[in-house]
Amino acid sequence: MTQPLTLSSLPLFPLGSVLFPGGVLALRVFEVRYLDMVRKCHQTGAPFGVVSLTQGHEVRQAGAPDERFHDIGTLAVIEHLDNPQPGLITLLCRGSQRFRISERHHLPHGLWTADVDHIDHDLTVPVPEDLQKAATALAQVLHTLRQRDPDTPNAITPTAGQLNDCGWVANRWCELLPVPLELKQRLMELENPLVRLELVGDVLERTGIAQ
Repeated sequence: MTQPLTLSSLPLFPLGSVLFPGGVLALRVFEVRYLDMVRKCHQTGAPFGVVSLTQGHEVRQAGAPDERFHDIGTLAVIEHLDNPQPGLITLLCRGSQRFRISERHHLPHGLWTADVDHIDHDLTVPVPEDLQKAATALAQVLHTLRQRDPDTPNAITPTAGQLNDCGWVANRWCELLPVPLELKQRLMELENPLVRLELVGDVLERTGIAQ
């Protein structure tokens, strides 16, 4: 179910990846069309929208056709911004709410903005017994990541509540699994978190990750 967002003219960042709610996104920003945008978002505490590309490249190329991207994306909230050198900004962002584009606009300097409706947050659905192995395997993988590189943004220590939340477990697996971008997009778009986790569970069983 979608409802109008209070934000208007949401700035968009088309990427060759999918941002899931609750996920971490690290970006290096150097294109002029995005430098001013991320500075303003950081100063005002406003999010920008991350959408997955279907055509084109993350970095604009001379003479290339306009980027094309999916209608459903995720709001990105800037948690940390650094300016290590002139013309370069590094960001650490957190995925927030999903949205659906109702109308998109391409501004003269290349930035995309959109009128969007938000998609309701996932309902909190407990992980059923037959999918507990997916949650257990996720906890083990996250523990291994923390041991290998405790400073990586994905080196998180999940709470018991998160590991018993279908949407949270499914989203973290979607970020970790080496599955095609189009499949990640379809999983992100699903409004039923239990169905999303069931599909993830099928992938885990086929690959032998969670038996």
